[in-house]
Amino acid sequence: MSLLQEEREIILNNEFIDPFDFAEVEEFVKNANEELFISHHFAKKEKMLVQPRGGFPTYEKQFALNEFFVEANVDVLPLTIDSNTRLNDYTTARKMLQLSEESEHDMLNGYPLVTHGYKATRQMITHFKKPVSLRHGTPDARLLIEVAIASGIFEIEGGPITYLLPYSKNFPLDKAFLYWKYVEKVCANYSKLNLPINRESFGPLTATLVPPSITIVIQLLEMLLSLEEGVKSFSVSFSQTGSMNQDIVMGSVMRKMAKFYAQEIDCADATINLVYHQWMGAFPTDKKFAQQLINMSTVIASMVGADKIITKTKEEASGIPTKEANAETVANTQYTLRILNGLPNITDKEEEEILTMEVKAIMEAVFNDSADTLWRKVFNSIKNGIIDVPFSPHIINHNEMITMRDANKNIRIIKRGNVPIPDRCFEYEKSQCDLGKSNTSIVNDIIHDIGIMQ
Repeated sequence: MSLLQEEREIILNNEFIDPFDFAEVEEFVKNANEELFISHHFAKKEKMLVQPRGGFPTYEKQFALNEFFVEANVDVLPLTIDSNTRLNDYTTARKMLQLSEESEHDMLNGYPLVTHGYKATRQMITHFKKPVSLRHGTPDARLLIEVAIASGIFEIEGGPITYLLPYSKNFPLDKAFLYWKYVEKVCANYSKLNLPINRESFGPLTATLVPPSITIVIQLLEMLLSLEEGVKSFSVSFSQTGSMNQDIVMGSVMRKMAKFYAQEIDCADATINLVYHQWMGAFPTDKKFAQQLINMSTVIASMVGADKIITKTKEEASGIPTKEANAETVANTQYTLRILNGLPNITDKEEEEILTMEVKAIMEAVFNDSADTLWRKVFNSIKNGIIDVPFSPHIINHNEMITMRDANKNIRIIKRGNVPIPDRCFEYEKSQCDLGKSNTSIVNDIIHDIGIMQ
């Protein structure tokens, strides 16, 4: 028995889940309908795939949500996991699910997949015959992804950086790398049985003034950590920045760099997809404005040439959206994509050159770390501030990089901290901003920039 299989048996010998039948699950994955694999839909390249967010605690409400989504012509169904399951607190998840089932009130903010189990959840997923994307935010997702794949969920979002630095204060980063190494291996092994299981990184990070170079570097590193374990289908992603031009430049550079670095580790055979998140920052409370923001995000996703768009709803500012609001945004987004024809091809060579230089400089610094494995190099780079995510709550993140918007709403780096931004690029970034103001005025500008869409 391999070391991985030994670890899997320990993890799956768990009082909170159905008895796990490895042979039965392998047979299920081997014979699963190709329609359940998002990698199959990506390969067809017929259109940009539309995926909402959404998760309710009870089986009945999740089923009803999926019915609304299918009626609205969804391409990819979401399964958003509740906070207790994300934190591996399955005892509380079980209690809160029971209370949710006994009353009309939702006591969880998502679907407790581990508690429902793979046998019940598989019935729902195979019923709809749509690919499902697991959205969670879990540093230790080992048990969760085992249950997800056994359920028929063949896209797994997240990673050791993107599901830790934006969400956690003190979960050990080195443990997250090792736990996600397990996830990559399991996804790679199951991919050998049928079509590839797709892994997707979480590009929005803190969704607060994150400069494109940091987003792209983290996307590339999570991609490389996944591909080196044998994953053959991976999605890099980012969210709307607030500048159409910067989004278009970012999408172009991310695609080129992903292809380049995949080839560098002899993984050119892997399929790399590009995913665009509609605005992830603070949403306008006025629902008419919120709908305009969603429509504009869809237009930009088309300009970027994304393979998939992840939608928001006009109820974003007021709480967990209803199934009706979720279905409405899917239908509206599909309509907007359908009528967008003949969009111009916009390029900005100077911005692309600057951004490419920044990404390559940071990546080179990561690779030059003296550690013997990639995950240790990345760990050290975060610890040393070579990678620095603005507004991350995690204690290991330096939070010394400072960003603000220029007159055209582009996110610019005005203080680089330990991030090895080349001097030429740094001077360019600063030159785009009015830094002659007082510190108080600059701070006020940054606060304004955070809530730019409200």
